[in-house]
Amino acid sequence: MSDSQVTIKLTSDEALVLSHWLEKLQMTNLSYVVDDPAVWAPIHRIAGTLDKALPELFAPDYAARERLRSDD
Repeated sequence: MSDSQVTIKLTSDEALVLSHWLEKLQMTNLSYVVDDPAVWAPIHRIAGTLDKALPELFAPDYAARERLRSDD
């Protein structure tokens, strides 16, 4: 087994939006979309890493989604 790592860089806004989406994904029965149990391990790891890395995750001013939409 390889112990190499992959690094993904996201802006804070991207990380916030992704974190909220992953939370919804984990709370929903999406076994028809994520049909391979092996996929859940990295999903949980990414979600946990984002939760720890985002102190603003619970901030009342959550405008990241709107900022990302306006970047298009």
